[in-house]
Amino acid sequence: MNIKKISVLVVLSVLLFLNSKPQTADASISVSARNAVLIEQKSGRVLFEKNAHEKRKVASITKIMTAILAIESDKLDEMVTVSERAEGVEGSSLYLRKNEKIKLEDLVYGLMLRSGNDAAVAIAEHVGGSVEGFVFLMNRKAEELGMANTHFANPHGLDDSPNHYSTAYDMAILTKYAMENEKYRKIAGTKVHRAPNPHEKWDRVWKNKNRLIMGKYEYATGGKTGYTKLAKRTLVSTATKGDMDLIAVTLNAPDDWNDHINMYETAFKKYEMVKVISRGNIKGVNDSFYKGKIYFKNDVYYPAAEDEKDSFFIEYKLINSEKIKSRNGFPEIAGSAVIYLENKPVKEVPVFMDHSKLEKKKFFDRFKDIFNLIIGVNTNG
Repeated sequence: MNIKKISVLVVLSVLLFLNSKPQTADASISVSARNAVLIEQKSGRVLFEKNAHEKRKVASITKIMTAILAIESDKLDEMVTVSERAEGVEGSSLYLRKNEKIKLEDLVYGLMLRSGNDAAVAIAEHVGGSVEGFVFLMNRKAEELGMANTHFANPHGLDDSPNHYSTAYDMAILTKYAMENEKYRKIAGTKVHRAPNPHEKWDRVWKNKNRLIMGKYEYATGGKTGYTKLAKRTLVSTATKGDMDLIAVTLNAPDDWNDHINMYETAFKKYEMVKVISRGNIKGVNDSFYKGKIYFKNDVYYPAAEDEKDSFFIEYKLINSEKIKSRNGFPEIAGSAVIYLENKPVKEVPVFMDHSKLEKKKFFDRFKDIFNLIIGVNTNG
């Protein structure tokens, strides 16, 4: 971080998340997929893309949305009664039976590991009240996450509606969000799960269909597979090496396992996480009012290639100090810091105020005013 660019502006937004995109696809990466994207999980930086914003059918990677909504419902310990509609759904199945009772948590495991379409419908009916109600929740969450080119029509991804589509990029954004949830990370990264079987003396045993997790790639941490006749092979996967967490998405990819490994290996070699902001007091701000009184709560890292490491600078957008002085109290957030890479904004983080120092200064200013009044400095005679 060699340069700090200072500007004091009124803050309209103190937490803006921006993603930088490569000007051209990395020539060293070749994928079989029609659509692909690779992002770094913490920052959201796009490291590679190929037709990443084209609307396509996405098959069972749809179930990432179904899973995270089920987890966020706080109903995982509840028992779900399987309906006739759930029992009769086509495609990959857990072979659930009408009126059987199964724990919602087990359904989510079966959804993610074995891609059970019957599990998807059972989850939707229990969490959303109906499949249609759950689909409404799916689209509302997609809108909240900024999945601008996505529309869901069902909870499983089957080709039963022309209005069910997404993009490689949108699915990466969804996965980024889901991976922030500890329970989702655990389920998506599970190799084998056992669930009670009410019809037999033995448990149901579900092995993960994700071959990357099952031993094909040592750094794999999770993901979801998918296939339909119209969508072809779709795959979302996650991988971690050192302090770098990556998310890869491919749509219509005949050689998806190797596509993902190729993207990961290239990125792990080319990029590393660079600390661009250090936790603690902020130095280099010219406004004397702010000196020693503002700070960052956390370190901020951003993926960068070797030739990019010296291309970061930070611009501060702080509330006009005179406006703060005129207030009775002090705001928690003084503004924001925008991180630039090669003159492009890539991330914005909040700047916090140290109230203990501000209140101490305010106390001494008041004491000084009273003292001056007593000795007559502020009187007329």
